[in-house]
Order: sequence, then C-alpha cells, then structure tokens
Amino acid sequence: MNKSPKQLVEHWVDIFNQGSATEIAELYHTDAVNHQVANESVVGRDAIQEMFKNEFEAADMVCIVEHIFEDGEWAILEWKDPLGLRGCGFFHIVDGKIKFQRGYWDKLSFLRMHNLPLPTK
Repeated sequence: MNKSPKQLVEHWVDIFNQGSATEIAELYHTDAVNHQVANESVVGRDAIQEMFKNEFEAADMVCIVEHIFEDGEWAILEWKDPLGLRGCGFFHIVDGKIKFQRGYWDKLSFLRMHNLPLPTK
C-alpha cells in the first residue's frame, strides 16, 4: 500500500537527514522534476540523485519539520535547520512517488551559514 503524501514526506525527511542520495532518489518518479526556486529545475530521477549527492557532500544539512500539511495528492513541508534557515517545499505525489517538488528558501543565507562560495553574478 502506498503511503499518503504526508507519510511519504515524513519518510523523505528521515532519508534527507541520513544524507542518502541513493535512497532519497528512489522516492521520485523516473521523470520527476525538482525545482528549488533558487536554482534551475532538475529533471529525472538520476539527475535528482546527482543533485542530492552533490548537496550532501557540500554541506551538513538537517531538516527539522515544523509542519507537514496534506491536500489531496499534495504535501507541504515547512522546515527549519539548526542554523536558523527556514523554508518550505511542495510535493506532488502520484502513485506513491514524488512527481514534482518545488522548494523555497534563501540560498544566499544558506551559502553564508555553511561557508560556501557566494555567486559572483
């Protein structure tokens, strides 16, 4: 039996906090889209896995759930991290897997908090 959108996002958070790009990618459809609005859209499970692999290697990230809301095929995650960054994500769940994800967060604050290079453009 497929998990509800809320349950799937709770599972997503658990895997995210373990830093497993391979496991988190399995939660996505093969043609899924992940659009973190501070970045370009990432299309396809393999590309999403590569994105997470690079992100997990670049920074020690922790997602602390503030709220998860569910409406039909959608789940909305409000989150924070231990450094004070906040954001939210929208997940469209189809047939028990993530078909589309969009995230909103402050990229400049994230880069500064993790001592990562700032964009030059």
